[in-house]
Amino acid sequence: MEKLLIAANWKMNKTIGEAAEYIKDFIPRLAGWDRVEVVICPPFTCLAHLSEALQDTGIHLGAQNVFWESKGAFTGEISPAMLLEMGCRYVIIGHSERRQIMGESDQDINRKLKSASSSGLVPIFCVGETLQERETGQARDVVLRQLQQGLAGLALQDLVIAYEPVWAIGTGLNASPTDAQEMCGYIRESLGMIRDQSWAAAIPILYGGSVTAVNIAGFVEQQDINGALVGGASLDPEQFARIVRLNTDA
Repeated sequence: MEKLLIAANWKMNKTIGEAAEYIKDFIPRLAGWDRVEVVICPPFTCLAHLSEALQDTGIHLGAQNVFWESKGAFTGEISPAMLLEMGCRYVIIGHSERRQIMGESDQDINRKLKSASSSGLVPIFCVGETLQERETGQARDVVLRQLQQGLAGLALQDLVIAYEPVWAIGTGLNASPTDAQEMCGYIRESLGMIRDQSWAAAIPILYGGSVTAVNIAGFVEQQDINGALVGGASLDPEQFARIVRLNTDA
């Protein structure tokens, strides 16, 4: 990969005013730093403001969800065209919170991936196992199923995979760099089986799950980890800037 990719998932946090203050603080902290591609995925309500605020910064805008239809009677949903109009380049699909809390199935996620990619959005496709699945030796089977069913029938060129072990999201726990590399290496191997090795080698794979400025360097130095999807630590501009700078000088 030419650059690491680090994406902020703000989840259901920040009003427009709070987002505006964040960006004013955050942008100067990245001055002179271009080793990382940065994506911010705010709530839908903040997309319009951030689309304008991030112009000419080199920081990309992403959304946290998308629906699989282009228009219609789908109260509360957002289409790919709406996200593109807001300036989004990326969209998170298949996050464990949507799988577990909102009940999204692998088939739902597959439809969203198809809709997003055909519209020109780059999916950040999340996969990962629960603690019970890991402790019972099912982690690889679960992740392979999510990959196979999520990517079924897709011929994606632009795709990002985010490995997020569910037990490490928002818990303060995280996989060790070695554990994360083991699974990310397996994900790349699986992508090669799903399509081909040259495609798999070009897909950025992110680690997510209690990523902080303290542990980021240990993850991104691994062979098959090309960045991070950051949750809680991305809500503070100083902390997220330290993560983007790989905790080297900020």
